[in-house]
Amino acid sequence: MAQVNVAILGAGRIAQSMAETLVKMAADPRYADLVAPYAVAARDGERAAAFAAQYGFPVSYGSYEELAADSNVNLVYIATPHNLHAEQAILCMRAGKGVLVEKAFGANAVQTRAMLDASRETGMLCAEAIWTRYMPSRTMIDDIIASGVIGEVTAINANLCYPTTAKARITDPALAGGALLDVGVYPINFIDMIMHNAPIARVESSMRAYETGVDAHNSMTFYYENGVMATAQSSILCHSDRMGAVWGTDGYLTCENINNVASIDVHDGNHQIKAHYDVPPQLTGYEYEVAASAQTMLDGRRECEAMPHADTLRIMETHGFATCRLGPDVSIRSLATPPKILSRRCVSKSCDACVLGKMKSTENRHFSSMPACGLLLI
Repeated sequence: MAQVNVAILGAGRIAQSMAETLVKMAADPRYADLVAPYAVAARDGERAAAFAAQYGFPVSYGSYEELAADSNVNLVYIATPHNLHAEQAILCMRAGKGVLVEKAFGANAVQTRAMLDASRETGMLCAEAIWTRYMPSRTMIDDIIASGVIGEVTAINANLCYPTTAKARITDPALAGGALLDVGVYPINFIDMIMHNAPIARVESSMRAYETGVDAHNSMTFYYENGVMATAQSSILCHSDRMGAVWGTDGYLTCENINNVASIDVHDGNHQIKAHYDVPPQLTGYEYEVAASAQTMLDGRRECEAMPHADTLRIMETHGFATCRLGPDVSIRSLATPPKILSRRCVSKSCDACVLGKMKSTENRHFSSMPACGLLLI
């Protein structure tokens, strides 16, 4: 397999962005020998055919099963609602295709483990399409911090908010809606990339519920064992400045738009900008995750270096904790020694406990024995 034939499963807005990316990659000498736009599938065959015609894909299908059965497909980009990712990714991997799964990777940690298990069983690539993990800005931020120009990192702050309640999939619990799974993944990943999987002592989380029950606005504070504190906020109710900031003992850096960093400014202790860095021009920004996935497949590996399976699972478990709650507008704390009583029904569907539908009081149990949300199973 000298060139990877890429198919898109789904024909919505994000699928259109990926189709545009693949067309541009096919025309770019840096990527033309690596990937080729090949097929699209949607539940509506006419819609899939129109999509293929618009972007010049040679093949279209009116069912996902037909796409999975096509032996010419090598890599499938899954661009459907979160709650469908696991079923479709497993279908494709069992059919011998690698998968690049749009964030959020799944609806919960249970689905995430099922997909990663399928990757291990089939030997097929399974990658999370969280594009900021693959972008050059990630290395740029790491290099600035490693240079020591801002001193020792003591705190991180990141936010991403868009008013998106008009979109049904965002507010529907059955579709794994809510702010955290849609936009909250970016502040959490921004922090996680900087902290490089440093041990977390505890997490505090609070949220405001939407009328449908999904989280509309949330805030998380991570307390790391090395003393760093980091705060992540996301919302589907409002706009925010989308900034990311890393605060140090000698200065700080700010990133314009953590969803797709455009530039980085380094400030000294007097709040003067000492350096400005523009991120390199991009085709669309999605090319980095596609190229990484394709090359990883050609190298015979199952996971991308930029987003290994352990990181995908850990982030999803963090999501589960943040969205698990005893009711609207309630703060839940995750402690090294958990609170003794958490017995009321969780109204979220993002954690293991909620998926299994079994809750009980906690008493004298260690945190490591608890599910992602921090509530115990029966």
